[in-house]
Amino acid sequence: MRTVPGPTDHVVVVGAGLSGLAAALHLLGAGRRVTVVEQGTGPGGRAGRVELGGYRVDTGPTVLTMPHLADEAFAAVGDSLHRRVELIPLHPAYRARFADGSRLDVHTDGDAMEAEVHRFAGGAEAAGYRRLRRWLERMYRAQMHRFIDTNFDSPFQLLHPDLARLAVLGGFGRLDPQIGRFLSDPRLRRVFSFQSLYAGVAPSRALAAYAVIAYMDTVAGVWFPKGGMYALPRAMADAAADAGGEFRWSAEVTGLERAAGRVQAVRLASGERIACDAVVLTPDLPVAHRLLGRAPRRPVPLRHAPSAVILHAGTDRTWPELAHHTLSFGAAWERTFHELTRSGRVMSDPSLLITRPTTHDPSLAPEGRHLHYVLAPCPNTTTGPSAGTWRGLGPRYRDGLLAELERRGLDGFEASIDQELLVTPVDWTAQGHAAGTPFSVSHTFAQTGPFRPRNLVRGHDNVVLAGCGTTPGVGVPTVLVSGKLAAARITGLPPAKSARRRPPVLEGQSR
Repeated sequence: MRTVPGPTDHVVVVGAGLSGLAAALHLLGAGRRVTVVEQGTGPGGRAGRVELGGYRVDTGPTVLTMPHLADEAFAAVGDSLHRRVELIPLHPAYRARFADGSRLDVHTDGDAMEAEVHRFAGGAEAAGYRRLRRWLERMYRAQMHRFIDTNFDSPFQLLHPDLARLAVLGGFGRLDPQIGRFLSDPRLRRVFSFQSLYAGVAPSRALAAYAVIAYMDTVAGVWFPKGGMYALPRAMADAAADAGGEFRWSAEVTGLERAAGRVQAVRLASGERIACDAVVLTPDLPVAHRLLGRAPRRPVPLRHAPSAVILHAGTDRTWPELAHHTLSFGAAWERTFHELTRSGRVMSDPSLLITRPTTHDPSLAPEGRHLHYVLAPCPNTTTGPSAGTWRGLGPRYRDGLLAELERRGLDGFEASIDQELLVTPVDWTAQGHAAGTPFSVSHTFAQTGPFRPRNLVRGHDNVVLAGCGTTPGVGVPTVLVSGKLAAARITGLPPAKSARRRPPVLEGQSR
């Protein structure tokens, strides 16, 4: 593994999102002095927090899987996740509601899910689910150690027996047909393939290897941190501070001082200069490249994942048919993905993720109130409407989204809204996210593994990247891994590898 040469005693981490915090904890655990510089007023980055008229709103991810990866970061400084954060296992992990009126509770416990599939679609599909579950577990074991939790220096690192295992499992076929080997019911196939959208690719075009995301969602378990998702970055920052890390809030990095191929200091908008031996950059790739003075050359321009419109709604009522996470599928499927990734039109028949965090933590809203998060995927600003267009389109889209929710049974949703916040691609663009998407670079084959933007920067000996735009990719688990891999590039210590088998149960938690 290539590492940063020369002294690395003092490391400046730019950005206090999940990847930056993970990097800081692993660096502190390896004996480095760490200064974290964050332009916001507190930690979180994409996983931030907004106070909205008495509602405490998570502005980023709402689904927590693979919490043992966060625990690795805490363990690096002799701490633990379970000591800092109360995690609630979700049963069901999701509730899926379909256009034909049917409903399926998605359990991560195998026996419970087999019984639910049997009720929903019969014995043959239940048996197919069991075979699918075993296949997902084998896909995870074949990939996690060798292709996700690793620093790539060359594509030749792919030449390993695990690559042959992945090929035998069908990992280089297409995801939707592979799921179809086990399940014939199109509704069930959606439940186990929609996750490819996280990677920015339609199920019919995604590599079957991305079924590892379905493993995380439907087998390994889904948790909710008490206090909302923001409780995780808040706890990581507290643990890093207790371990000796220094945090500089409301501090915007405007430049890097370079000499002889090394960054010697980070410059802030205030005019302050922070000398350093190495730098970890976690902003989105365009921001990182601007600080570095250039973007690396690629034979083909980077392609970005679809974006999302998010409506945060504080309401005076809720609907009992909603679970903590509810997937509301439209009737359309292939057309939806074509609109998102090809034609660039907003979804004509959207599939939605509705999250109600007050299901398990009523303190996130004023007494007697409820908090709902509605996510509707949309094209990014390269494929679809521009950021400027969304200024006018956003309010109209919001009205259409509310009408669609009411058509799907959430009667009186609009009238119940007490406080709301609408986030569209114009807002993601303003935050510095390329193509107006918070999901960064998509996971096409040419942008995965050793072909994804590397975390080492050519021409800058002591700069390392972390975050969803670099290795290994998008999502809370992989972003946590990216921070660990960035730290390993600086310390020269091999990162503690994630479990090849099923993740361990956290203390005090049940699977």
